[in-house]
Amino acid sequence: MTFPQCDVGSNLPTLELPLDRTLIVAAAISSQDFEDVHHDPGKAQERGTPDIFMSINSTNGFIDRYITDWSGPSSRIVKTSLRLGVPNFPGDTMTFTGEVVEKVGSAVTIAVVGRNERGTHVSAKVTVAPVEGVSA
Repeated sequence: MTFPQCDVGSNLPTLELPLDRTLIVAAAISSQDFEDVHHDPGKAQERGTPDIFMSINSTNGFIDRYITDWSGPSSRIVKTSLRLGVPNFPGDTMTFTGEVVEKVGSAVTIAVVGRNERGTHVSAKVTVAPVEGVSA
């Protein structure tokens, strides 16, 4: 199944993303999120968590990656809404799943869930559409 041929109810391939300390820190810094809980274990522990944790900007970026890996270079994300759940810590594996929940014209909306060992880290709805004049 590819983006243009999908139907409501189609499932996207699963993506397993192992999370280590370097990935969590690098993703936060690359999105210019310098909040100390995303790179300093001591500060994160002072604020009540066992370790550093993934930033919302990082989560949003990985959702974008998950969708565009599936939809391809001739598509663009036109809308994203997300809700965070349990944190992602170093050593976790975030597993993304997605299901096409709506098709309107050439736009497709996907319900995305990212889970780790403790439960749902993120639930999102992402709408993707083809880029006019661009083919895969």
